[in-house]
Amino acid sequence: AMGGLSMRSKSEMLAELKKMLHDMFVAREAGTAHHRMARAHGYVDGYMRGLIDGGHASRTELLALVAEARAAVYGPATAKVELETAAA
Repeated sequence: AMGGLSMRSKSEMLAELKKMLHDMFVAREAGTAHHRMARAHGYVDGYMRGLIDGGHASRTELLALVAEARAAVYGPATAKVELETAAA
């Protein structure tokens, strides 16, 4: 259950978000039904908005957390390497 954000420490909230993101990426990788993925996205978006609006975390921090959670499931991002290769 999602209690009041203000009653939890920032590290607890970020750990919870990281778990939600991990579960969402794992579900996407497993081919989970679209409506269930949409609901998971909604929860994550709402949670992130709450963290930002409450002043608990910055957008930059949360984007880094999302990238980290994504990399844990899909492996490191390759876009930077591809861009550098294209420019060469």
